Amino acid sequence: MSINVAEPIAHPCCEELELSAVLHALSDPVRLRIVVELARGEGECTCGSFELPVTKSTCTHHFKVLREAGVIKQRQQGTTRLNRLRRDDLQSRFPGLLDTILTASERCGSDAIAAKAASAAASPEAAAKVAAKAAAQTSR
Repeated sequence: MSINVAEPIAHPCCEELELSAVLHALSDPVRLRIVVELARGEGECTCGSFELPVTKSTCTHHFKVLREAGVIKQRQQGTTRLNRLRRDDLQSRFPGLLDTILTASERCGSDAIAAKAASAAASPEAAAKVAAKAAAQTSR
């Protein structure tokens, strides 16, 4: 009898996080909603614990984008994946960015802030402006 051992789930290390990838990951309203819910909660959440208006396969895609951008960390437990927000890594790499996006999401709604993040992800100059604004708010 053979035992199947799951492959480890790959995550970028903190130094490998790229601003454009993080902004792209946060540019989708569904992914932003996942991040907002993870930020509100304590500990880890299963993929199925989120009430999202998408199919299971689309939900899997969204979690993959967030993981590959370094926004979340996933670990396998049996047949489930547990998710947690990489708040400390994001704060270390891009000071103030996550808090700025979460605050804007609360004020404007996730659709409006996701549109701004998508715009910033499409342009290196806009991404630099978003990072500078986040850094300025952190220093206040």
